[in-house]
Amino acid sequence: MSIWTRISDAIEALVQGQPLSEVFDRLRTPPERSIAFTIAVIALGAKMAKADGLVTRDEVTAFREVFHIRPEDEAGAARVFNLARQDAAGFEEYAARIHRLFGADHPTYCDLVEGLFHISMADGEFHPNENVFLERVAEIFEMSPARYQAIKTRFVPDAEPDPYTVLGVDPSASMDEMRKAWRQLVRETHPDAMVARGVPEEAVKIAEKKMIDINRAWDTINGKAA
Repeated sequence: MSIWTRISDAIEALVQGQPLSEVFDRLRTPPERSIAFTIAVIALGAKMAKADGLVTRDEVTAFREVFHIRPEDEAGAARVFNLARQDAAGFEEYAARIHRLFGADHPTYCDLVEGLFHISMADGEFHPNENVFLERVAEIFEMSPARYQAIKTRFVPDAEPDPYTVLGVDPSASMDEMRKAWRQLVRETHPDAMVARGVPEEAVKIAEKKMIDINRAWDTINGKAA
């Protein structure tokens, strides 16, 4: 069964008049978390699109890149996007419900924020309001400022990504600590690990760039130590 069919079923289960954000309270078991993840990225992406006041064709394309949406499933994805955009519930309520769903310190929050950064940068610009939006989402997820900055550094091309920031380590840390951080990020970014924590197979492609950036950062640091 397509994940979009499962999402449609979840939406149909909502009582008339309930906001889309209510769906997260019904998706607590692991098999359904992939549905929650997909709805979360699309719903928060729809809310974020309002932050810079414009939904571009590039942003719509970015959704397809994150989820590999097949032509027959585009209507279902568009329905989720439009429901979220029209929903009176604010993005903070969505983020809070997602936080209740996954609990504290869950790796999926990084997956979600990375998906949102991918969408926000689809038009080649990072609007200040998008930064405010994403910082607030990360705050609700109880993501550390350092972890948020590590993600931002990989997506926003203000400067050459600092390898220590990418790995989330202090430059004064020992090589053993840096190696441990690198290996932990590699484990978290493995497709099997992502699927196990609720990221749908359709969205695992977002990890490809992350793995490249993580390994490049480690190679840079390791090369300096050689």
